[in-house]
Amino acid sequence: MKIDTTKLLAELNARCENTLMETLSIVYTAIGDDFLEAEMPVNSKVYQPDGVLHGGAMVALAESVGSAASMIFLDKENYYIRGIEISANHVKSIREGLVKAKAKFLHKGRTTQVWDIKLTNEHGQLISAVKLTTLAIPKK
Repeated sequence: MKIDTTKLLAELNARCENTLMETLSIVYTAIGDDFLEAEMPVNSKVYQPDGVLHGGAMVALAESVGSAASMIFLDKENYYIRGIEISANHVKSIREGLVKAKAKFLHKGRTTQVWDIKLTNEHGQLISAVKLTTLAIPKK
């Protein structure tokens, strides 16, 4: 089954209105057979006090892209997706530009999913390595 990625990206981005994703200016940018990508601008809105990207903003970006990926690669009509565990290793600071996140499955179970999410700067340098576990909860 071929999906219309342009339409799906538009739907994902429309769902961000009045959410944390809108507050942080997170935009979903690409979908493949086994990944979802998003990006977030780095500016004073997402700084920690000393003027670098806040680790919490990076984790919010990672959980947003991983949870959205679970939603699109699983049965979103019949399941709610919730993040249940996240760990991040921030390895490089960034002060400006864009931070990009790419989520790929490590495990695609019916109940739990484990995501490998790499956050990079515009030059492809690793900023943070994140592992997210999501839970699929049946809708009733």
